[in-house]
Amino acid sequence: MKITSVEALHLRLPRVEMKADGTQEVLIARICTDTGLVGHGEAVSCSTVARAIIEAPRSAPFRHGLGAALIGLDPCEVAARWADMYEASRWYGRRGAVMHAIAAVDTALWDILGQDRGQPCHALWGTKRRSIRAYASVLFPDTPTEAAELAQDLAGRGFTALKFGWGRFGRDQAHDHAILCAIRDAVGEDVDLMVDAGRVWDVETAIARARKLFEEFAILWLEEPLREDDLDGYRQLSAAAPGRIACGETEETLAQFIDLLERGVAVVQPDIGRAGGPSVCMRISEAAAARDRWCVPHCFGSGVNLVSSIHWAAAAPAAPFIEYPFTESPLRNALVDGIPPMRDGQVTLPEAAGLGITLDEAVVARFRVA
Repeated sequence: MKITSVEALHLRLPRVEMKADGTQEVLIARICTDTGLVGHGEAVSCSTVARAIIEAPRSAPFRHGLGAALIGLDPCEVAARWADMYEASRWYGRRGAVMHAIAAVDTALWDILGQDRGQPCHALWGTKRRSIRAYASVLFPDTPTEAAELAQDLAGRGFTALKFGWGRFGRDQAHDHAILCAIRDAVGEDVDLMVDAGRVWDVETAIARARKLFEEFAILWLEEPLREDDLDGYRQLSAAAPGRIACGETEETLAQFIDLLERGVAVVQPDIGRAGGPSVCMRISEAAAARDRWCVPHCFGSGVNLVSSIHWAAAAPAAPFIEYPFTESPLRNALVDGIPPMRDGQVTLPEAAGLGITLDEAVVARFRVA
């Protein structure tokens, strides 16, 4: 089998708002082969930049586009193809958007390998569980009333864990207290609650606020209270907080996640569309498990990102949850067929070969950027 094309599908809503919602614009890698098998993966990045990395032509050594580096090669030799992409982009890459683009193509390669072998991707990686506990992932509404209504709705759908993040949270302690009181009152003590602070505090503020959040609201973890480059701050916070500190959605390499684990972070959150794809993310999971920490996929993109994360979490040794985002975007809700539903707080594994998904070509045509 040979790769005949590597395509970057850049999809964007007509109006992209300034909010932390990655389902407004997405970049999907599509690999076609001479046997008719087609694989998909998602880059969680700046879509325009990742698209250029995939589509760039051959240039001087180590400066090639990913597609140009892969045409004519066997997609089922996934490890070799990952190395080919890394070597092709080494001069301008090794981090950042290049790794995000590699992640998308790597996911698409695994999708093809699963289809070729007639196995779901999680089986290729060694299935460890048949279902995964899901937590609903949403942005904080503006008011306590809206937050209580949203929390009640999500709990009524069967979710036993909820994560609220970003929005106005973290800037006004009185507002934060009111909105979390409303959420906790709405769902009671039996629903686990997580808070994503959206990288808004310095370490002294984070330590003080963390103590109150864990003690007053019994949150399961506090996510990204510091900026991603404040590594020493995460070391201090992880040592001082009375509960789990979570972070890592912005990181791309195994070494970066090992560094976070060594600094005491209790929950690392690689995004399969950023951290080198399944080929790297499985190794991150193993590193977390070896240190008795959690590895929970960050997942706030389209259904391609969600389904690939579900397959990975099913095979990962230290993944007690899957993030299950809720947005109104058609790029989240209408683009992909084959997303496993959530029932009674659990997502049952997909069993179709590969990722087991197809794209709605009408949605692709409607939102594709030429």
